[in-house]
Amino acid sequence: MRYDLIAGLSVAGLLLPESVAYSSIAGLAPQHGLFAAIVGLLAYAAFGRSRYAVVAPTSSSAAILAAAAASVAFDTPQAHREALAFGATILAGIFFLVAAALRLGRLSNFISRPVLRGFAFGLAVTIVARQMPGVLALDGANGSFVHVVVTLALRWRDWNMTSLSIGVAALATLVALRRFPALPGAFIVLVGGILLSYVVDLPALNVRLVGAIDVVPFWPGLPDLAWREWTRLAEVATPLFLIIYVESWGSMRSLALRHGDGLDANREMLALGLANLLSGLMRGLPVGAGFSASSACEAAGARTRLAGFAAALVMIALILSAGSYMARLPQPVLAAVVVAALLHALDPAPLLRLWRIDRDQYIALAAALGVMILGVVDGMLLAVALSIVAILQRMASPKLVVLGRLKGSHDFVEATQTGVDIDPRIEILRPTQPLFFANADDVLADVVACMQSNAAAEAAILSLEETPSLDSTTLDALIECDARLKALGRRLFLARVKRSVAETLAAAGADDLAMRAAQNFSVSDAWKAATAALAEKT
Repeated sequence: MRYDLIAGLSVAGLLLPESVAYSSIAGLAPQHGLFAAIVGLLAYAAFGRSRYAVVAPTSSSAAILAAAAASVAFDTPQAHREALAFGATILAGIFFLVAAALRLGRLSNFISRPVLRGFAFGLAVTIVARQMPGVLALDGANGSFVHVVVTLALRWRDWNMTSLSIGVAALATLVALRRFPALPGAFIVLVGGILLSYVVDLPALNVRLVGAIDVVPFWPGLPDLAWREWTRLAEVATPLFLIIYVESWGSMRSLALRHGDGLDANREMLALGLANLLSGLMRGLPVGAGFSASSACEAAGARTRLAGFAAALVMIALILSAGSYMARLPQPVLAAVVVAALLHALDPAPLLRLWRIDRDQYIALAAALGVMILGVVDGMLLAVALSIVAILQRMASPKLVVLGRLKGSHDFVEATQTGVDIDPRIEILRPTQPLFFANADDVLADVVACMQSNAAAEAAILSLEETPSLDSTTLDALIECDARLKALGRRLFLARVKRSVAETLAAAGADDLAMRAAQNFSVSDAWKAATAALAEKT
């Protein structure tokens, strides 16, 4: 328990300034981030299973929340925009609960890592850009990444160099304190900024302060929204739900694998759903398990989920005792906390690695540019679409691998390897992806073409080990392939056929093909059958 209490103290010192900072990203008052952190920590400690996961506001969810609320009602009073934000948080929580009930824990697998890395990089760049108006004490530099950058460049004469100097000094201090992971760097810088505002009259220098924080708790309740607004929020809450889950599950899983812990994705969905639902009802931000906060909890020596519970209690104590002092926090210091929390996401190394290995680099680049040019919500939807397109493209364009028998064995491997015997009379082929409606016609046409190009080939063996079942298109294409080979005087043998595939062939009336499939459990069995058939023919 002692280790959990120490870890809780360290996590609270990190979350207090970050929660306030992420509130500014979302365009909400600081107390909404603080309430969300407390609710998220308590809810996850009660229902979650990860020892290290810290469920609290994250930069990505805050950015998506702001964009989602703005897309529903751009030019509305602040109170109404807040209600929209809380509604989106509640709906994200409901989506989590529905997904958990439907056992959709593997949903994150549909967003590829290159897409996620590109999205994270573009989002980090966008968030950092949006912090600059506060650092430079400029008004009117809001909106998209492009608009912010252009506005800052055109108004360079209006930059407040005092405010910029404070922000740079705070960021440099945060980076330096990273050498001492046991120290709550963000909390130290926060305290330093508050002390500076007492020593120096910062408003007289046009350096902005955070302002008063209302720490009076809210009674749980639904925001006052019209039905059409709820239906519109359901659309924009989808990317919020997706990014929270992908980010959270990635953090939880990586830490669990590092320590040999087991996690149930559906149980974590349930915990995240309850945390977001309660946060929205308490007028808080969306919450998720960010990697930086969770890693900090691990580094602080947490042993159980009591660390999150302890962090929540420490945060309550800090808010009650020091809430009035938070009003004196300079905005450039708050912006420095945000930038420091995003430094890992700004590292281009993961993206450059994709260029080095020449894999998926353009998908990652498109995801990054989508966020910066189209906006956070549309960029997120584009990232998801790119992941799905990448999956379909890969599955729709499988390779047809030629196999040969390894000398002195019953094993069949790629014919390009050394020590492989090739019988020119028998072509042994294996698709690298499951056959389905999008690729079956092309793959099986390639089988026929391969037989036509090899005059010596008298039989073809098609290994279907990657195909668990047949849809109607694939079924018809397979029957047609068998008929075309028969017309050419060639025979088709099937190998590694799943039981469901053989049953589908039999149900379709392709009894002869089904019988050949049922007889050849392995490529070796099919090769023996083909060899015997050719010997009988001669």
